Amino acid sequence: MTTGGITGLVLTLAVLLVVIAGIQPLARRLGVASNVLLAAVGVAIGALAAFLLFTSFTDVFNEAARAVVYLRIESQTVITIFLPLLLFQTALTIDVRRLVEDIAPILLLAVVAVVLTTASIGLGLSAVFGVPILGCLLLGAIVATTDPAAVVAIFRDIGAPGRLTRLVEGESILNDATAIALFTVLMGALVTARATGIEEPNADMAWQALSDLGIGLIGGALFGALTGRLVVMLLPLLDDIKPAEATLTVAAAYIIFVTGEYGIGVSGVVAAVVAGLVVSAQGRAHISPENWRHLLAVWDQIAFWAGSMIFVLAALVVPRLMADVDLYDVLTILALALFALIGRAITLWLLLPVLSMLKLSTRVTHRYRAVILWGGLRGALTLVLALGVVEAPGLSDGLKRFVAVTATGYVLFTLFVNGTTLRPLISWLGLDRLSPVGEVLRRQVLALSLTDVRGAVEEAGRRYDVSPSVVREIAQSYARRADQVTSDTDVEAEIADRERLGVGLVALAVRERGLILDLHDRRTLSTATVDRLLRLTEALLEGGRNEGRLGYMRVVRTALDFERGFRFAYWLHRRLRMDRPLARRLANRFEMLLAFRLAIQELRPYVDQRIRPMLGRRIAELIADMLDGRARQVAGALDAMRLQYPDYAEALERRFLARMAERHELARYDTLAQEGLLDAELYEDLYRGVTRAQSRRDDLPRLDLGLDTDELMRRLPLFADLGDEVRARVRQLLRPVFVLPRTVIFRQGDKGDGVYFISSGAVEVRIEGRRIRLGRGDFFGEMALLDNRPRSAEIAALGYCQLLFLDADDFRRLMRRDPDLLETFESIARARAAQNRSAAT
Repeated sequence: MTTGGITGLVLTLAVLLVVIAGIQPLARRLGVASNVLLAAVGVAIGALAAFLLFTSFTDVFNEAARAVVYLRIESQTVITIFLPLLLFQTALTIDVRRLVEDIAPILLLAVVAVVLTTASIGLGLSAVFGVPILGCLLLGAIVATTDPAAVVAIFRDIGAPGRLTRLVEGESILNDATAIALFTVLMGALVTARATGIEEPNADMAWQALSDLGIGLIGGALFGALTGRLVVMLLPLLDDIKPAEATLTVAAAYIIFVTGEYGIGVSGVVAAVVAGLVVSAQGRAHISPENWRHLLAVWDQIAFWAGSMIFVLAALVVPRLMADVDLYDVLTILALALFALIGRAITLWLLLPVLSMLKLSTRVTHRYRAVILWGGLRGALTLVLALGVVEAPGLSDGLKRFVAVTATGYVLFTLFVNGTTLRPLISWLGLDRLSPVGEVLRRQVLALSLTDVRGAVEEAGRRYDVSPSVVREIAQSYARRADQVTSDTDVEAEIADRERLGVGLVALAVRERGLILDLHDRRTLSTATVDRLLRLTEALLEGGRNEGRLGYMRVVRTALDFERGFRFAYWLHRRLRMDRPLARRLANRFEMLLAFRLAIQELRPYVDQRIRPMLGRRIAELIADMLDGRARQVAGALDAMRLQYPDYAEALERRFLARMAERHELARYDTLAQEGLLDAELYEDLYRGVTRAQSRRDDLPRLDLGLDTDELMRRLPLFADLGDEVRARVRQLLRPVFVLPRTVIFRQGDKGDGVYFISSGAVEVRIEGRRIRLGRGDFFGEMALLDNRPRSAEIAALGYCQLLFLDADDFRRLMRRDPDLLETFESIARARAAQNRSAAT
C-alpha cells in the first residue's frame, strides 16, 4: 500500500471515530440505542459515498467517496482483530457468580436456541424457496448470533430488572461462540459438499459436523479455562503496574483466540470467552481493587472503540450488498424473520419451562420471555460472517448473494424494527417499573437522603457564612420533600418482615464484600485469603437474596468449615508426611479468621447507621443477633488457633497493623504532594522507602506446625523418667501427628494400628453412650493392642491437637524390651477396663 493510500485509510478511520464519538450523545438525546444510530449512519455514509462517486452531481468529494466505497473489509481480518477484544471484554465485565445462578436457562438460550433457530431457518427457507438445505443452514447459523449492546443499553436506560439483563448478556456472550463454531462447521461441510458434488447432507456428513462442533466447543472451553487461570497467576507478578496488567490481558485475549482457532484446532471464540470468565471470577483477588477498576476501565474503552468501529465498518458495505434487492429478496428476509422467531419461541415457551419443572432454574416469566424473544437483535458479527461467505472461494455466486442479501436485510430489520419498538414493549409490559417492595424502599431511601441533605445544607451555610434566609429557604425545601415522602411511607407496615430481612442481608453481604476489598486494597490480606473471603461473601449474598435468613445462616455455618483444599493438605500430612501444604492452609485460615473478626466489628455500626433507619428496628435487631452469633463462632475458632499458636497470632496482628500504618503514611504523602508541599523527587524517595518495607511483608509469615518430636516428648510425663538410651530409642519410633478439630482419629471396630500420645490439645472418647475427655499427657489406643482386638471406642479431636503416634509393631517390640513401661500401660488399661465395666453395670 502506498503512503498516500495509508494516509487516506488512516484519515478515513479517524473521521469514522469522530462520527462514533458524536453518535453517542446524539443517541442519548434521541432516546435510541447507539447501535441503531451507528447502523443508520454507517449505511447512510456508504450510500452517500456511492452516490457521490457514481453520479455527476459533483466531483469534489470523489477522493473521499472512493476511500469509503472501495474500503476493503476482509471478514477474517475483522474477526481476528476485533472479535477477541469484544469477547474477552464482555466476559471480563460480567458477574460470573450471578451468571452461574442462571446458567441453565442461559445455556439453553445460548446453545439449544442457536441450534433450533438454525434448524428452523434452514428447514423453513429450504422448503419455501427451494434453496439447498446446507446453504439455508449456513444462513441460519450466521443470523443466530445476537448483539446485546443495543438491548442492554435500553435495559439500563429504562431500569429493566437485573435478571432480564443478565439473561440477555449471558445468552449473547455464549451464543456468539456456539453460532461461530456452527458456522465454521457448516461452511466446511458446504465447501466439501460442493467439491464432491453432494447436493444434500448425508448421515456421515452430519455425524462429522456434530463431532467437529463438539470438539471445538469442549476443547475451546478446556483451553480457555487453562489459559485464563495462567493469566490470573501471572497478574500478581507485574508489581501492581496498571499499564502492564492491562497489556497482559489484551495480549492474552489475542494469544488465546489465535492459538485456539489456528494452532490447536479448537474454537478460539469459546476459548476467549471462557478465559475472560475465569479472569473475571478470580482476577479481582489477585490485584488491588484500584488496579481492577483501572483494568475494567481500559477494557471498556477498548471494547467501545472495537465494537463501534466494527459496526460502522460493517454498515458501510450494506449499500454494496443490498444494491439490487427485489421483491423476492424482501419476502425472503421477512420469511427469515418469521422462522427465527419460531425457533426462539420454541425454546422460550416449550423448553424453558422444563428447566423450572426439573428444579434446574427459577421460573422465567412470560414478560421476560417476550422481551428476550423480541430483543434478539442482530449486529455487526452477523454482517461480518455474511461478508465471509461472499469472500469464500468454492461457493456459487447465487448462494453468496442469497446469504449476503438475506442476512444483511435481516440485521437491518432487527435494528430498525425490533430495536425501535423494544423500549415501548418493555414499558407496555411494565418491566421498567419498580416492584412494590422496590417502590417502598425507594421512598424510604429518598426520605433518609433528603434529611441528610438538609443537614448538609445547614452545615454548609454555617461554615461559609451564607445568609440565614437563603439557608432556611433551601433547607426547608428539602424538609418539605422529606416530610411528604415520610408521610407516604411506613416500611414496617408495607413490607413483610421476610422481605425486609432479605433486603437487609443482601445489603450486609455487599457491605462485607466492600470491607474485604478495602482490606485487600491496604495489602493486609494474602491473595489466597482474599479469594476465599470473596467467595464466602458472594455465597452470603446469594443465600440472603434467594433464601433469606435460612440461606444466609447456612453459609455462615459452613464458612468456618475446612474446605476441600484444606482436607487434601491434611491428607498429605497424615498419609505422605508432607507438612508444608497444611501449614500454609492453617496460616491462611488464621488470616481469614482475623479478617472475619475485623469485618464483623465494622458491620455492627453499619446495622445501626444504615439498616435500622431504612428497614426498621425489628429487622436491625434480628440482623444484629445474627452478627453476634457469627462473632461468637469466629471468636471460638480464633481462640482455638491462638491457644495452639500464640506467637503466630501475634506476628499476624503485627503485620496487619504495620500494613495499616504504611497505607496511612502513603496517604499522607499523597496529600502533601497534591497540596504542592512535596516535589516529585522527594515524593518518589519517600514512596520508595515505604514500598520497600511493604515488599518485605508481602507474604504471610511461615507457620510452624510445632511437630518437633523432642519437644513433644518433653510434654509427656510418661517419657520423663526414661533413661537417655531408652528415650533415644523411643524417639526414633514415634511419629508426630497434627489433628484438626472435630476430626475422628479412629472409630469403634477399627483395627488397632498403634498408640497415640497427646502432647497438646484434647480428645473425646465416645464409648457406650459416654463421653470421656483426655488431655495433655494422656494416651489412647493401647487397649486394642494389649488385648489384640478391634477398637472399642471412637476418638475425636476437640480442638487442634499435637500427637505422637507409635505403630502397633513398634509398640509390641518396645513393650518386650521395657517391662516397666509395659506394666505402666497394662495398669492404665486395667483401670480403664474396670471403669468401663462399672459404667456398663
